[in-house]
Amino acid sequence: MIAKIAWKNIWYKPLNTALSIILLMASVAIITMLILLQEQFEKKFSDNIAGTDMVLGAKGSPLQLILSAIYQVDAPTGNINYDEAKMLMHSPMVKEAVPLAFGDNYKGYRIVGTEPVFLSHYNAKIEKGAIFKKDFDVVVGSEVAQKMNFKVGDTFFGSHGDAAEGEVHESHAYVVTGIAAPSGKVVDNLILCSIPSVWEMHEGHGHEAEPEIGEEHKDEERKDAHWHEAHEEDTTGGNGREITAALITFKGPRAIIMWPNLVAMNGDMQAASPAIEINRLFSLFGIGLQALQYLALGIMFISGISIFIALYNTLKERKYEFALLRVNGASRVQLLMLVLIESLLLCVTGFVFGTVVGRIGLALLSGSSESAFKMSFNPYEFVWPKEGYLFALTIFVGTLAAVIPAVKAYSLNISKTLANA
Repeated sequence: MIAKIAWKNIWYKPLNTALSIILLMASVAIITMLILLQEQFEKKFSDNIAGTDMVLGAKGSPLQLILSAIYQVDAPTGNINYDEAKMLMHSPMVKEAVPLAFGDNYKGYRIVGTEPVFLSHYNAKIEKGAIFKKDFDVVVGSEVAQKMNFKVGDTFFGSHGDAAEGEVHESHAYVVTGIAAPSGKVVDNLILCSIPSVWEMHEGHGHEAEPEIGEEHKDEERKDAHWHEAHEEDTTGGNGREITAALITFKGPRAIIMWPNLVAMNGDMQAASPAIEINRLFSLFGIGLQALQYLALGIMFISGISIFIALYNTLKERKYEFALLRVNGASRVQLLMLVLIESLLLCVTGFVFGTVVGRIGLALLSGSSESAFKMSFNPYEFVWPKEGYLFALTIFVGTLAAVIPAVKAYSLNISKTLANA
């Protein structure tokens, strides 16, 4: 009965009620979206570096090397000589080394030259078909297969570089021999083939005569020519060829300290630690999230003040109503509970709408990040501990906002109020 009266009372002034709910909804929506974003972002990044102690690649930004080699979301720092890299990859300290060669894409999905061990490195399995065995055989990730409607036996042509609009290589068609099972990792958004496939695809690339060619394209031709000079050799070996990077797993923790010194002796290569670089990224990412959380908490504080003002002003206008309720048998505690329930109803309504809006916002953000970085977020996931704390904080704000109006309702002097009526 009290709850029913409270619900009718809060809509007595709909504009005040709507303002309080909107402010609270905005703060809850922002915090909810940040909680889900941070949780899933950190989980995705942490899951993908599991098993990789170091990344070997060309000199440049270590973070760029990690992002490109492990997460496939940035341009690589360059290429490294495969023969020189193999000497480091075969070091007694190395337990497993997974070479990577980038070059092409299919409609924005990166085609990665590697070895079958790449799948086991990410604990991924073949769901349909078989692993690539011949040049231009490919295994496609589950997301790629779903979005592109690939089936085992399908063929397609790759485009040069990372851009979907790049020049199409029509000299060789890739054949889908396998589809990987969903793993929740970067494998889901990749097309995997053998490293010789990447080398052979770029043999003689850009050497066909054309009537006119821009200076920018000429520069690209010169780079490709330099990259592939002396490529008349057997495609299964190094012999001066290049790869983009290698994912390294060590036999013991001591190698993490010692092995980079071996790499440093080669002036063209670097060893980057995924753990160090991703922790640095998380710290930078965390600063932005923290600033937004403070903003959301500020909005929640303002919404608490709004609820307090609405209840306090309403109490002044409804003191005669409260006095009549007391005359008709309502106790002081019931009046106190009436004001408190009004505040909590506002907070619960704002929280419910806020969690919904926050998830809608994450879904929109996920669509943008998936098209740009092939990284999606699940808006339907619940992070119970953190969202539980958020709900408790919302209830606390509502209770705090109702304390003074509730106490005033509790201590209402019936005879004095009715005498002044």
